[in-house]
Amino acid sequence: MLLRYHFSFIILLLCLINAHHVHSKTLKRDVKALNEIKASLGWRVVYAWVGDDPCGDGDLPAWSGVTCSTQGDYRVVTELEVYAVSIVGPFPTAVTNLLDLTRLDLHNNKLTGPIPPQIGRLKRLKILNLRWNKLQDVIPPEIGELKKLTHLYLSFNSFKGEIPRELANLPELQYLHLHQNRFIGRIPAELGSLQKLRHLDVGDNHLVGTIRELIRIEGCFPALRNLYLNNNYLTGGIPAQLANLTNLEILHLSRNKMSGIVPFGLAHIPKLTYLYLDHNQFSGRIPDAFYKHPYLKELYIEGNAFKPGVNPIGVHKVLELSDSDFLF
Repeated sequence: MLLRYHFSFIILLLCLINAHHVHSKTLKRDVKALNEIKASLGWRVVYAWVGDDPCGDGDLPAWSGVTCSTQGDYRVVTELEVYAVSIVGPFPTAVTNLLDLTRLDLHNNKLTGPIPPQIGRLKRLKILNLRWNKLQDVIPPEIGELKKLTHLYLSFNSFKGEIPRELANLPELQYLHLHQNRFIGRIPAELGSLQKLRHLDVGDNHLVGTIRELIRIEGCFPALRNLYLNNNYLTGGIPAQLANLTNLEILHLSRNKMSGIVPFGLAHIPKLTYLYLDHNQFSGRIPDAFYKHPYLKELYIEGNAFKPGVNPIGVHKVLELSDSDFLF
């Protein structure tokens, strides 16, 4: 009898929860914003977005790529993923009215123009993925207001100007991808204050300066594993202090204008696995400790002025990492 009572209670509870979900209304703010986005994105999205309610209205499912959750008496949009559908046009500013967004993924489209400064309104955003578009102009400083951001992907666009120092105001940031844009100037040393940053990729830009300037803040980059500085115009040598980044696994310095010797201490970074020094102006010898390193799989050295007898480690190939390596 007692078992039957508990079973009936559970069924009743599930019915109440389901009824609450069905009767929850989507917040008008989000309905208006998504319908504005629907009007601006064109037929490639519209055909999959049926009805007026992006969270679904009971008879129709939620729109493809739209994730909602219930907060109190309303449903709100928490994730928007519309990628690889060749969306053409400016960044949809109405997105910045979706104040409960935690993930915004518009990568691999044909979005143009700047990121609007209103992006700073998305205070709950954790993942922002805009890579593989045609976005332009400078990154707005308001991006530094996204205090919960953990992943920022802006690679393969046409952003210009300097990398904004405001990025150092993102305490939760773990992955920062700025690869293959048109950034100029120096990499802000303030980024070194990001306690959780694991991956920094500023390769294939027009950046200048030295590594010594980048790591000048004491105790900088404590969690950094992957550092991509390749294909820029960096000068100077590899400072011995770089060995203080004890979590480094990938150091990519290829195709800069760097010079000097390779410091012995770099070989004592415990889990250094990939070291790319090729196509610079390094000289001297590679310390024997590198060849005895238990983790080092690849050491590329061609295109430098090393003394005869200095050998690479591994077979030279392009290092390819999938999106999934960075998303979680």
